[in-house]
Amino acid sequence: MIDVNALQQYSLFGGVSPEQIEQIRPLLGSAHFETGECPQHEGEPNDKISFIISGEVDIVKKGVVIAHLREGETFGEMELLDIMPSIATVRATTPLEVVTISNRALYEISKRDLKTFSMLIMNLARDLSRRLRRMDELMCEDDGK
Repeated sequence: MIDVNALQQYSLFGGVSPEQIEQIRPLLGSAHFETGECPQHEGEPNDKISFIISGEVDIVKKGVVIAHLREGETFGEMELLDIMPSIATVRATTPLEVVTISNRALYEISKRDLKTFSMLIMNLARDLSRRLRRMDELMCEDDGK
């Protein structure tokens, strides 16, 4: 299992103390995928956020690569919050190791420690806001060409 210091490198855990992370660590999952495998498929259910511990992935929407993510980045945030099918396919471009937090685990965190839960949700909202801003910038760049 991943250590506390490694988890603190992820923006989702910003402001969360090592003690708080240690309390939620038993709720985390982990998975390994080989190159070419897809931990998430467009249009299919997904109930977890994945933290890339090692490896890289392409985010593919309707057959087009829209992003490339590496160690230290996350995917699955949208589906974790809105409980809708996956917006895109995630395909491993190298061997991939991830740590996950499921929707069920987040609910358990909310029951155990509302302060930690609140910080995680606030960090998640910030991450999604940054991604939305980035997409807005990309859209404006495309319009200017």
